Amino acid sequence: IMLYQIVNGTVSAGGQTILSHIDFSIKGNEKVAVVGRNGAGKTTLLRLIAGELDLERDDKRTEPGIMKSRDISIGFFHQNFQLDMSKTVDELMMEGFDTAELFSREAFSYRARYDRLFTGFGFDKDMKKKKLMEFSGGEQTKIALIRLLLMKPDLLLLDEPTNHLDIHTVEWLEEYMRDYDGAVVFVSHDRFFLDNVVDVVYELANGKLKRYSGNYTQYRVQKQKDYELQMKAYNRQQAELARLEELIEKFKHKPSKASFARSRRSIIERTEKIEKPDEDNVHIFTGEIEPLVRGNKWVFEAEKLKIGYEKELFELSFRLKRGQKIGIVGDNGVGKSTLLKVIASLAMPMEGKFSLSNNTCMGYFDQHSSAISSQKKVVEHFEELFPSMSEKDARKILGEYLFGGSAASKKVDDLSGGEKARLILCELLTSRPNLLVLDEPTNHMDIQAKETLESAFRAYTGSMIFVSHDRYFVSNVADSIIVIEDNTAYYYPFGYKHYIERKNDNKSGDIAAMIDARNQALVADLQAVPKPERHRLKEIGTQEAYIDWQLRLADEPLSKAREMVEMIWDSFDELNSIEAYESWKKALDMANEDWTDECLKWYDNYLLLFE
Repeated sequence: IMLYQIVNGTVSAGGQTILSHIDFSIKGNEKVAVVGRNGAGKTTLLRLIAGELDLERDDKRTEPGIMKSRDISIGFFHQNFQLDMSKTVDELMMEGFDTAELFSREAFSYRARYDRLFTGFGFDKDMKKKKLMEFSGGEQTKIALIRLLLMKPDLLLLDEPTNHLDIHTVEWLEEYMRDYDGAVVFVSHDRFFLDNVVDVVYELANGKLKRYSGNYTQYRVQKQKDYELQMKAYNRQQAELARLEELIEKFKHKPSKASFARSRRSIIERTEKIEKPDEDNVHIFTGEIEPLVRGNKWVFEAEKLKIGYEKELFELSFRLKRGQKIGIVGDNGVGKSTLLKVIASLAMPMEGKFSLSNNTCMGYFDQHSSAISSQKKVVEHFEELFPSMSEKDARKILGEYLFGGSAASKKVDDLSGGEKARLILCELLTSRPNLLVLDEPTNHMDIQAKETLESAFRAYTGSMIFVSHDRYFVSNVADSIIVIEDNTAYYYPFGYKHYIERKNDNKSGDIAAMIDARNQALVADLQAVPKPERHRLKEIGTQEAYIDWQLRLADEPLSKAREMVEMIWDSFDELNSIEAYESWKKALDMANEDWTDECLKWYDNYLLLFE
């Protein structure tokens, strides 16, 4: 059922067109994301849907422009909310009920939802009696969102709803939004949130809207495939038009071939031209970024490493392997950055042994790394660090990190904090160390910059250990994670998204179900035994040999499933139509599901072996 629809709508402000002849629709209780660069007009679209703006008159449009299936209620959450700060939370939330209604069934149901939302957003129940002025700005924002959710409008419009929310509250809100009865339109930079909640994505660019089915990741994949298919079609047509022009030029002055030349000209004029697709603002690295020095097999080793200053925060034993990428996740203040400083030899642990292998060339980045100051142009600053590089090559590399054209001629001092951080990371990756230690590398960056760096880090074949609060970044880059929670550190070998799925399956919330780092270090030791020598088990005992044998049995179907995924990916270049792509995508989805199932089986087998 069509809930809300815009047909051929245009919105202008100050003589400038912001939305141009757009089509937009919401069906049933769809969860819709609107994405696009800052300033593209996303908030303008929300204001239009909310009724704060009107469409321009268009004499060519016969439809009313905006259509609704019924008189729907619309709730709009944005950062510039207005609340009566002299009221208590209870007074604000219950102001729709008079005294006679406070003990009705409706009020009871309302209070139950109110309690669920209030505690879900991290508040204690006794805080309901506090006045709004006693809360921080971030807490007031949360209260404004709670009030809107309690109203249960048919259509919710949420502009950056995850701002000021900690990770646990965001995860709770994801679940609440998935189960919300009405339709929701989101504008958010939290890609992991969008992945978990939305089923439709509208991209807004150059005043135009394009609809994609699926979540954020599926939108990004589909957009890239559409671009490649359209570029192939465009190039084929351009080659054919050039061939026809060449024939016309060759025969137009020959009387016997004049009619032939005219017919070729007629073909060109009748041909419906394929537009050259706009290039994505994200740069995708296709080759590998290899370290200058390969380095040793085990890059970093820690045994009973106690992290903290005056007070111990956690103890951890783990090993970082060559080429491994580990993400560290946990709340603020649990010791994530301190662990990175210990690895980088910038701080000492309270106790424990640790060692960085020989032949390790480290690149280190934290929030102070981007505090650079220079009156030089970006390209000059970059060339100074790499004097043997030609200006052409320097500009090519800078372009890959979104410093192309005029951006390379900007002064370093004129760059934003996020741009400076991107420049430093570009320099680090260009120097090609074999170990990267990174603390919040993508803070203050827009989505295009984040996805460019994600692509670069995936292409990088050295070792990485990093801290990030961007769950999508962690999910896309890390192949394993260290979870720090309740003064305990645990190693998880499959990556962040898999960890979240497993954690959600574990209803008891018992973190002991996660893999302890010391156990994983033992598994890594066992798997490191060369296959030809595995029959020679003098080095390890009977129990360890049995574990190794069981894990290898479980690893065989895992390897086959992974090979199938890789084989399907390798066949992508052979696609030549939308139909072929759809068939390829279906096969890839099935192979990915098989791969995930085998990972789970391997993990279950592992837990049984170490119980």
